[in-house]
Amino acid sequence: MTRNVYTFLLYLLLPFTVLKLLWRARRQPEYLQHWRERYGFYATPLQQPVIWLHCVSVGETRAAEPLVKALLQRYPKHQLLLTHTTPTGRATSEQLFGNTVQRVYLPYDVPFAVSRFLKHFKPVIGVLMETELWFNLIAGCKQQSIPVLLVNARLSEKSARGYAKLGALAKEGLLSLSAIAAQTEKDAARLQNIGANNITVAGNLKFDVTPPDTAAELGALLRSKLGKHRPVFLAASTRDGEEAMILDAIAATQVPDLLTIIVPRHPQRFDEVETLLKKRGVSFVRRSSLAEGVALPSDIAYVLGDSMGGMFTYYAACDVAFIGGSLLALGGQNLIEACAMGKPVLIGPHTFNFAQATEQAISAEAALRVQNSADLALSIQMLFTDASKRQHMASAALHFSGNSRGATLRTLVLLAAYIN
Repeated sequence: MTRNVYTFLLYLLLPFTVLKLLWRARRQPEYLQHWRERYGFYATPLQQPVIWLHCVSVGETRAAEPLVKALLQRYPKHQLLLTHTTPTGRATSEQLFGNTVQRVYLPYDVPFAVSRFLKHFKPVIGVLMETELWFNLIAGCKQQSIPVLLVNARLSEKSARGYAKLGALAKEGLLSLSAIAAQTEKDAARLQNIGANNITVAGNLKFDVTPPDTAAELGALLRSKLGKHRPVFLAASTRDGEEAMILDAIAATQVPDLLTIIVPRHPQRFDEVETLLKKRGVSFVRRSSLAEGVALPSDIAYVLGDSMGGMFTYYAACDVAFIGGSLLALGGQNLIEACAMGKPVLIGPHTFNFAQATEQAISAEAALRVQNSADLALSIQMLFTDASKRQHMASAALHFSGNSRGATLRTLVLLAAYIN
């Protein structure tokens, strides 16, 4: 595929983007806010030189946190601009950075919208997080001599096969990048195999994400509500279809007085998971309904975590954490935050989104892999029966996360050559 063909196809699809936004707004009304930005219309000009980072959604925004904070400190005369694709990514940016950065939606990858974006903000550098390749955007930056770097880059085997099918289009886009900072040697090799060059291995920025100063305190407050002496199991960042499997696993365990917290990955699914809990006939409450200073009744078996941006608090409050997106073939979610809080981690068989970090955590004895719902039940039973095993895994998790830091500094060194 050539870029002309790619652009033609995007123009054919462009009228349907309105319908897509309306459809998504049925479950998440925020999709209708700031919609003009998606077509390249922006209201507020920025007066300082702009450093632009693109963080698609929640995961990329959280991963960028240490880099954003380092850039704010190192370049106080520049304005940081974060672009997002989803409302949840934008909301996460607001929670993490407040008014220290500007944030807008990235335009659709059609030339007229890209041109408006670049003309309005005039970035001195563009930084794309993980594996976000928008070929007209990259080409537009190249035409205007704006360096664009891909950082914290990861590429699974499945994604590599997909990009390889694009042939010349993918190769042109990759070669137009000024530099790439890959997470691992394997990521670097896959990127090179599909045409990239100027690649360095900088590590994973997510290891540099540190818990908020208030995480332990808020976790202790939550735990006091839940019951200091109750065993607490956390199912974090669960995806569609996994909650039923987790309920099956919990039903198969025999852990006295076990309390399970389920935190869906996407907030638009909170009501859906509540409906599932009602159908199963289990006793539960939504976290948002927990009154201040009131302890959770002892007959409640589940808490539905229906708040955004509180994962560190949940990790601090639990004894064992399962990381969602991994029981089904969805690639898994980030286990690094749980390790940073010193929690034993259980993770499913499907972890291609975090392959190396997962394997390293398992090798470090910080995590255990489960294959299915029945295996999850056995592991929950084992960990809550064996306190010494839990403690060993908790200590290993802290050691593992602490020894894996440093990607932020290596990425900063790479960016400095282009910002300066």
